[in-house]
Amino acid sequence: MARSGALVVLAILVTLFAVLNVKDVKVDWIFGSGRAPLIIVIVISLLLGIVITHFANRLARKRR
Repeated sequence: MARSGALVVLAILVTLFAVLNVKDVKVDWIFGSGRAPLIIVIVISLLLGIVITHFANRLARKRR
């Protein structure tokens, strides 16, 4: 019951976060620039951070 309630609250927070961050922002790349919704930029940054952290942890475990 508590887990379901927590998931509902989390889903509401994520939905609010997405709705409030739809403004287009300028994104500068190494070669050029473009425009994208802020929520897309945030989600891509989050996913890249997760992937980099995962591979860094795997590399650290291999060295032990």
